[in-house]
Amino acid sequence: MTKFRWLAILAALIIAVPSLAPSPADARAGGGGSRGSKSGQAPAPTQTAPTSKPAERSTTPQQQSPSANPASAAAAGAKPGFMQRNPFLTGLMGGMLGAGLIGMLMGGGFGAGLGSMAGMLGFLLQLALIGGIAYLAVRWWKSRNGAPQAAFAGAGAGGSMGGNSLSPKPAAPDSMARTGLQPMMGGMLGGAGAASAATATQPLEIGAADYDAFESLLINVQAAYSAGDLTKLRTLATPEMLGYFTQDLSANASRGVENKVTDVKLEQGDLSEAWSEGGVEYATVAMRFSMIDVMRNVADGRIVEGNEQVRTEATEVWTFLRGRGGNWIVSAIQHT
Repeated sequence: MTKFRWLAILAALIIAVPSLAPSPADARAGGGGSRGSKSGQAPAPTQTAPTSKPAERSTTPQQQSPSANPASAAAAGAKPGFMQRNPFLTGLMGGMLGAGLIGMLMGGGFGAGLGSMAGMLGFLLQLALIGGIAYLAVRWWKSRNGAPQAAFAGAGAGGSMGGNSLSPKPAAPDSMARTGLQPMMGGMLGGAGAASAATATQPLEIGAADYDAFESLLINVQAAYSAGDLTKLRTLATPEMLGYFTQDLSANASRGVENKVTDVKLEQGDLSEAWSEGGVEYATVAMRFSMIDVMRNVADGRIVEGNEQVRTEATEVWTFLRGRGGNWIVSAIQHT
């Protein structure tokens, strides 16, 4: 039995290990980037790429709005129940119920257990009475000597807003504080609305010249990446993408190999989405292209992955950006 178990484990390793090795498709340029406000979203499906995923790597933070998870928002906004609001009564009732059940188990009936609790119940009521008197006395003393908590709150607010914390302004009366809070909150909400409006997207029209530019970038980026020409890549891609290209090239160099992608030809492509936001224009395009894709050993030029006699195909989703009136450059590459 043990022999068969080891054979099963060995077979699983034989199947799994080759899948962990990087294939030429995985080693190609790209695999990350940013798409502006849409960085955390998968591109819209197209005929060329019906399915795709968000970028594997991105420096753009992906924020999730509270409305994205209605269950957690509803749970956060739910009011606590009676048992949660009154832990003392909950414990008292639990103790009485437990005493009654113990009395039943001992053969004395439910009331026997409750009768044994009478002395303790009287003691707890005395404690509650003393605590209530002490609480009322403290509240009376605080109301007589003013409300220092409001003054401390005013001092803290003055310090955090950049005022002189050594000489805080006197706290305003409660009614005035509430009146002043409304315009402050209104300004904050107005600022958030302005920021949201600044990043609002607008549809963008893409013409034939743009598609020609996209195809040229596909070919030129692959050629520059294959040559390890970071100077050329700097003119074709964003600094973020240049960083990813550099990481991938360094990873290949550490293995003593280089990825050579030649004879790139666009076979099919269509527009996923195009928009502008904040003075920057974006276009996400799905492209299926063929090429000769091999991995060579740097020392002797020997092919270690791929076949230079066989063309391979890949489908990727590229996002391009430009300033208005500028040239398109690559800002994201997503594998499908």
